[in-house]
Amino acid sequence: MTDQGQRPTTTDGGAPVASDEHSLTVGPDGPLLLQDHYLIEQMANFNRERIPERQPHAKGGGAFGTFEVTEDVTSLTRAAVFAPGTKTDVLARFSTVAGERGSPDTWRDPRGFSLKFFTSEGNWDMVGNNTPVFFIRDPMKFQHFIRSQKRRADNNLRDHDMQWDFWTLSPESSHQVAWLMGDRGIPRTWRHMNGYSSHTYSWINAGGELSWVKYHFKTDQGIETFTQDEADQMASADTDYHQRDLFEHIESGEHPRWTLHVQVMPFEDAKTYRLNPFDLTKVWPHADYPLHEVGRLTLNRNVEDYHTEMEQAAFEPNNIVPGTGLSPDKMLLARGFSYADAHRARLGVNYKQIPVNAPTSPVHSYSTAGAMRVQNTKDPLYAPNSYGGPAADPARTDDGGRWAADGDMVRAAYTLREDDDDFSQAGTLVRDVMDEDARGRLVDNVVGHLLNGVSEPILQRAFEYWRNIDGDVGAAIESGVREKADETDPKAGEQGNEARSSMQDKA
Repeated sequence: MTDQGQRPTTTDGGAPVASDEHSLTVGPDGPLLLQDHYLIEQMANFNRERIPERQPHAKGGGAFGTFEVTEDVTSLTRAAVFAPGTKTDVLARFSTVAGERGSPDTWRDPRGFSLKFFTSEGNWDMVGNNTPVFFIRDPMKFQHFIRSQKRRADNNLRDHDMQWDFWTLSPESSHQVAWLMGDRGIPRTWRHMNGYSSHTYSWINAGGELSWVKYHFKTDQGIETFTQDEADQMASADTDYHQRDLFEHIESGEHPRWTLHVQVMPFEDAKTYRLNPFDLTKVWPHADYPLHEVGRLTLNRNVEDYHTEMEQAAFEPNNIVPGTGLSPDKMLLARGFSYADAHRARLGVNYKQIPVNAPTSPVHSYSTAGAMRVQNTKDPLYAPNSYGGPAADPARTDDGGRWAADGDMVRAAYTLREDDDDFSQAGTLVRDVMDEDARGRLVDNVVGHLLNGVSEPILQRAFEYWRNIDGDVGAAIESGVREKADETDPKAGEQGNEARSSMQDKA
């Protein structure tokens, strides 16, 4: 019997159960009985309690919080979420890209930085990273890129050779790879990294004027990073370090904060700017388009059930609200389809009815039925209709903004402009943003990565890739690889010797 006041165990239907320990059998030594429905319920639920992990960004965690607008940007956007003084509930998720759910938090990898704003006009999502650029500019290459960072088909191992094979055959990746191999490639914690939309989005004001924007969430805790050696040690000591750090700091009342800034480009500027403003591999120089403060994000509440509130959280850049929109960024437009499609495949067609994804604003939709439908549907189920069903109102939306394009149907990259080459911005990052010590660590990181199973033909391409970014850095990387090519890992040797010595002592 349970103690007075203790909650009784129940079935999922709410009925009390007789035992938490013993199945129903014919006598103490006899066979199990099929009518032990509680045993069957327990086993059946266990067999089905895992859902497919995300394809990229499988390992991650996050928290709830609020976003408060601190500056007036109503001249640029009519979105209610950005009205002066508005406070909005937010869900944040941070993640690695390539690793599986059980992989270490401190692998060298970009970090996802995804936010869901539960606004009065519907959910608005920013699905970003901790870097302002990405490896590719065309979605045709995305699937191939992710597979090159995952595991081989034959031995099921991650393989640096295929990573560098893809990168060196995709020169547009150089800017992101320079970020990844630098100090910011491994943040010390999620609290100590920035978040970027990376993509160019649009804002539309009350007069219908459209501007192009990039979002920058700057950490108020300051940027802190791990060296490769520190990250390797932490991966061994605590594979969930980033998740643990965030949870414990919020639990103790140390709520992390980020200040949102935006870069704003007037609509007409995009037509003649010296680089294509929609190319995801490029940044807009701050000297041309400075940062403007918008508001502050604070994370102040941990999740209570990781599965329901984090593993089932579904972020998608097509969650836009009036006053916000997409842009001609090819990667962004493809993500507008692919993210929602991935959620339907992983969580079911009615994933937006899962509480963590459900908007707090009213929903008047013609979607109906389907697996796991839990909200009532009311007639009429079609539009147009004569029976008082919801009706679209163009005055309430911007239809994603008003931008246009023309031309023949082609398969081509963006039209090149004055500064549209693949290596210049990566070179600026290495020469002008990094100091001498940071460049030294960059070289060491790349050398260590290339020494891990990269074949000679691809090594040659990698050396040329880095020389195109910066001649001195490229030469230092090639020299470092050649000098260390015949070395063995001293740490592995020491550990192996210690293990052998211990086994001999025990023998």
